[in-house]
Amino acid sequence: DLTGEGGETTAQNLAARARSQQIGLADSGRTNSGTYLETAGEPTPYPRDLPEYDDGGAAGVATEYCPFYAQYLEDLPESEDGTGDPAEAVPYDFTQAGMVTPEDLVARAARNGTCPHSVMGAALGQVEVVVGNYYHAFDPRTVGSFTGALLDDSTFVVCDEAHMLEPRVRDLVSDGVGDRTLRDAETELSRVIQPVKFEREGRRAEGGSQTADADLVRAELNDSDVTYEELNRTLEFIGDLRAELDRRVTAYLDRNHRGWKSNLNDLEDDELPLRDPAEPAEDEITEWAREAGYGDAEWVRAEAVGAVVARILNEAEDEERTRAAPAVGRVLGEWYRRDHTDYFREIELERTWDDTEPADSWRRAYNARLALHNCVPSDAIGERLAAFGGGVLMSATLEPIDAFTEVTGLEYLAREEDRPIVERRYGLHFPEENRESFAVAAPKFTYDNRGYPGEENPTRTHYADAVSKVARLPGNVLVGMPSYAEAEWIAGELEERVDKPVLLDASSDDETTQSLKAEFFAGDGKVLVTSLRGTLTEGVDYSGDRLSAAVVCGVPIVNTSSPRTKAVRRAYDDAFGDVPGQRSGSKPGASASGVGFEYALTIPAVRKARQAIGRVIRSPEDVGVRVLLDERYARDSWDSVREYLPDDGEFQSVSSDMLEYGLERFRSRLESA
Repeated sequence: DLTGEGGETTAQNLAARARSQQIGLADSGRTNSGTYLETAGEPTPYPRDLPEYDDGGAAGVATEYCPFYAQYLEDLPESEDGTGDPAEAVPYDFTQAGMVTPEDLVARAARNGTCPHSVMGAALGQVEVVVGNYYHAFDPRTVGSFTGALLDDSTFVVCDEAHMLEPRVRDLVSDGVGDRTLRDAETELSRVIQPVKFEREGRRAEGGSQTADADLVRAELNDSDVTYEELNRTLEFIGDLRAELDRRVTAYLDRNHRGWKSNLNDLEDDELPLRDPAEPAEDEITEWAREAGYGDAEWVRAEAVGAVVARILNEAEDEERTRAAPAVGRVLGEWYRRDHTDYFREIELERTWDDTEPADSWRRAYNARLALHNCVPSDAIGERLAAFGGGVLMSATLEPIDAFTEVTGLEYLAREEDRPIVERRYGLHFPEENRESFAVAAPKFTYDNRGYPGEENPTRTHYADAVSKVARLPGNVLVGMPSYAEAEWIAGELEERVDKPVLLDASSDDETTQSLKAEFFAGDGKVLVTSLRGTLTEGVDYSGDRLSAAVVCGVPIVNTSSPRTKAVRRAYDDAFGDVPGQRSGSKPGASASGVGFEYALTIPAVRKARQAIGRVIRSPEDVGVRVLLDERYARDSWDSVREYLPDDGEFQSVSSDMLEYGLERFRSRLESA
């Protein structure tokens, strides 16, 4: 809350000063010559040189003050009970505004010197239609602090691209806490404990007595059910937990990355499982805590302790801030309460850089995170959908429907909430003569067959030849690969084989991706190579002549050796059946490797492939070719995925030799049309 609590940095004083400057400019006849902040093409009532807010930290360190949020708080009405209708803080008549885009919202808010994000939240409960990422409906933190007003039986929710609900919500309802947050929670606990500790020891801090602070701590503890002893015990627990985290990460790096202390820049993201992912059991951190003498109370009470610590510090500093202790307490409580089948615990090592840490410490290169992964989000999705009055989940790639209804909680809705679930299907009403679809019986594009990118072997030669044939078609061609590394390999091959520009998409920011897409659409035909895990193969409109062909190499199954992936697969086996055929609605001919592999890996991979080739035909006038390269698309076998393709027989199963003939036949047909 960087709004300033007095003096000249209150919202009221700053806005009044800036407006008087504006009046002076207007009276003088001069124009705004950069004196005031501008955004979205609108002037704001604030000068460019904003004051900083000294939060009492280290000397010379101050935080830039935010007058926009301060003005919003100034406009927020209060009633006798301390609350008011937030909609009254919206500085325009949103009931008559029609559709308000993000750009409109920023401009309207800036014009009035208030915070656009806060204004949006204040108006949410009053608007008729909200369009946004469905993260905002499923992220527990966003719902708790922002969009909760939308979750009731008066709201009808529509989720487009619903095939992504399961993996995205799985991440949203997972939890975790990083080493740095644990460190900050330790500091907060120490700051609350010290006044009472010093008083009991008869000590005085420099600059005066700690008695007043001790009185505040005692008063807050008396108003809660948290004891001073629990504060100390939680501090010890978190300190020992960090030490155990340090021990485990150090041992792992010593074992797997010899000489890592002198090569910190070479470390990459990693994960350390805390149990065998394939065998649900108690995790090693829980086991360590019990052996170290920490029982149920330390896990369960950490959340209440964290809430009290935050309340004491906020009152002591007369400032509402987000504190680390409540977040740590919440995660520790969840860690204790959640089961070991549907939830998987591990240590995630995220590559960062912190110069303040010792040169030989892993903390200089990593932030280690205690991660609590939700493996089976179906109930979480179902519970959230049940909060709405009704809804539609829609996508062109929901098949197989029986699997979709299980993993996205629709069966939960029917079973637990007695809500009717209705299925509607709509065919592809585009002229068949405008497209050709091939499933090519090329060797499986698996690691065992292809090896590392850059290896020379028959499988890679086969794919380079086949992709080149598609890439030589007139117009723009999209090539989808299982990873960015494979995309880089095939792009190099195409540059030598194809007489048209080859654009390579890499894992990058949205601005770079948008620029690459614009380059692809402009001018004559090109080849765009990307990963099927990227953003250019889903949700992008390649209508008209923007795309004439798309080719997908392999079945983009994620890394099956990842501990988290193994845990999800096992959890799906337990939740939905051990093998297809033992569950209701199982498709005949499914892989005997188990429903976990089918649901968690195979079906999502085929959906990725179908989304990519679906970029070609976007309207009845579009013309193009769709190619799936891998014999698993073309033939029935133990690991075939052909059953997950549309059952209309449109994807012709052809050999690699026949692919060129089919492409030429289609080209000739178009030229003669």
